[in-house]
Amino acid sequence: MKEGLHPKNYRPVVFKDMSNDDTFITRSTINARETIEIDGITYPLVKIEISNTSHPFYTGKQKLVDTAGRVDKFMSRYGNRIKK
Repeated sequence: MKEGLHPKNYRPVVFKDMSNDDTFITRSTINARETIEIDGITYPLVKIEISNTSHPFYTGKQKLVDTAGRVDKFMSRYGNRIKK
C-alpha cells in the first residue's frame, strides 16, 4: 500500500441533523466553522439537512403525494376526448 495516501488529520466531529436536532459523533477530516460542547468536550460541528434519523427511506414515514387530484385534473382536461 502506498505511504501518505490517507489524510492524517482525522478527529472526532459532531454532525447535527437540522430537521430533528439529532447529533452523532464520528471521525472526519471535514473543516467546520462552528463548535459544540458535548459531555464537557468541545467538538467541531457540521450541520446537515438530512440523516438516517430523518430520511423517509430509513424512518418508513413516506410523504404521500396527492396523485388522485392529479388524475382527476388530467381526466377532466383530456379524458372526455374520443379517439377518431
